[in-house]
Amino acid sequence: MNTLITDIIGYTALIINLYSMSVKGEYRLRLISASANAMYIVYGILLHAYPIIIGCSIAVLLHVYRLKNLKPSKND
Repeated sequence: MNTLITDIIGYTALIINLYSMSVKGEYRLRLISASANAMYIVYGILLHAYPIIIGCSIAVLLHVYRLKNLKPSKND
């Protein structure tokens, strides 16, 4: 795949991940972080980088597990 597209996916995931650290409320943080990690998985697949794929897959699973046990608050 085109290197530019791969880089755009990686930088987009980075921006989403950094944004997630600025939000208030655990529910929103985990939801946005799960989305960023999902993009990192796509990025890892494009690069054939198995550590990124494995690490982010585990992170997505952990975020989804915690999201199922959380209820959105007024800040989320």
